[in-house]
This record gives sequence, C-alpha cells and structure tokens, in this order.
Amino acid sequence: MAKVQITQVKSTIDRPERQKRTIQALGLGKINRTVEVELTASIAGMINKVNHLVSVKEL
Repeated sequence: MAKVQITQVKSTIDRPERQKRTIQALGLGKINRTVEVELTASIAGMINKVNHLVSVKEL
C-alpha cells in the first residue's frame, strides 16, 4: 500500500464537531503537525472530508 504524509494547515476552530473528530482520528490536532499513514479506503475518505484543512503528499 502507498504511504501518504498528511499535514494540518488550517485550524479546526469554528468547524463542525464531525470535522474536529476526523482530524483527531487522523492523529492531527495542531497546525503544522504531520503524520505518515498507509493510504487505505477509510483514510482516503477521512482525507476527503477534511481536505480543506490538510495538505497531502504521497511518499
């Protein structure tokens, strides 16, 4: 499976609770925090829901 690097680039302040929980589930929570994860279908769905708050780079 491919790995991706996800970086949070925008704050979750004034965002719906569902988006805040999705950011937490991805392992983020602060601006400029970065995680490396395997790109599975569930991770791809989470990225799609909060794509306006994160930047994604394939490794």
